[in-house]
Amino acid sequence: MYRKILISIALSSLFTSPAFAQFSDNKVVIGVMGDQSGVVSDVGGPGSIKAARMAVADFGGSIDGVPIEIITADHQNKPDVASAIAREWFDRQGVDAIVDLPHSGAVFALMTIATEKKRSLLVSGAASVEITGARCSPYVTHWTDDTYALARGTAAALTDQGQKSWFFLTADYAFGHDLEKDATAVVQERGGKLLGSARHPLNTADFASLLLRAQGSNAQVVALASAGADTVNAIKQAGQFDIMRTQKIAALHAFVTDVHSLGLEAAQGLIITTGFYWDDSDGARDFALRFLKEHGRMPTREQAGVYSGVLHFLKAARSAKSDDAAIVNAEMRHLPVDRFGRQAVLQQNGRVAYDLGVYRVKSPAASRQPWDYYERIATVPAATAFRSAAESGCSITASVR
Repeated sequence: MYRKILISIALSSLFTSPAFAQFSDNKVVIGVMGDQSGVVSDVGGPGSIKAARMAVADFGGSIDGVPIEIITADHQNKPDVASAIAREWFDRQGVDAIVDLPHSGAVFALMTIATEKKRSLLVSGAASVEITGARCSPYVTHWTDDTYALARGTAAALTDQGQKSWFFLTADYAFGHDLEKDATAVVQERGGKLLGSARHPLNTADFASLLLRAQGSNAQVVALASAGADTVNAIKQAGQFDIMRTQKIAALHAFVTDVHSLGLEAAQGLIITTGFYWDDSDGARDFALRFLKEHGRMPTREQAGVYSGVLHFLKAARSAKSDDAAIVNAEMRHLPVDRFGRQAVLQQNGRVAYDLGVYRVKSPAASRQPWDYYERIATVPAATAFRSAAESGCSITASVR
């Protein structure tokens, strides 16, 4: 009888230990899925993997002894490829959360799967406002600037400076369409007008005909609703056509790596809106300089979003003593969000809201050191930069518990 009691106590202890009972597979698995070699690999890609690994290391590598594992994949900016990887990860590899995720089309495909499987998505790459709008999910959070926020910055700043007529060169998928729509709304709210637009496929090499149309419109602003290599190529070719002599180029979704690729001579004067710049705070500088040492370049806002999102997810899992997606997502929305020493709010619709900076790219003469590219010219408060949960069209109004 005494032996049976001891065995019963031992079994009870085993099945009620946090590691066994509340963490599936006795580990936490995070999948970093993004573009590893394509048009936006510079702004996410291997750097996003590095950022996720840094977050895990800074967290301590485990949750109360439960190990944290990172796996990676290239979704090639294809929704069908992303969906196949996600199903494999969720069904066979025990992935608890997928992070990074450029390309809005891929994200929308994965949101359906994540909601069905009750797993978490932490989006830092895609920027469609509808991720936390009418298509929202209680299992999805959005950690970086969306199209609504980007329009509130760049489009508002330029229109307020008297740049009233606009022509758009737009990437032909959900992100580009949303960015053009949101920026157009801001321009028109401020008395400006849209003179035309032209759409191009992802990963376009030759912008000549599109730029000639923009030049022929005589618009004061040629707005680029694109990202990564598409934005860089369009700006380079605009310089070759001497467009910037008579028209202003607005890069609505530009990254610090884009400016680095262009060089300050070509990029100077661009107006860029972003929620993360490496030299903006002590916390940002600390993270960025460590990232630079390991990765060889400064982090983009996408990579910074991966870092802060993973860190917050792990804090929530530790607080909840679980990797159950419903429990962790509720806890994520409850805990305060620390974005490199500055507070942010995670709304019920999954939107992380924070102040945005509007920057002017410096001239070569004004740059004091490597990667010293931006001069802040305005701040957009979080309440203005992002839609509230009530305004977003999202039906999630309560905790996902």
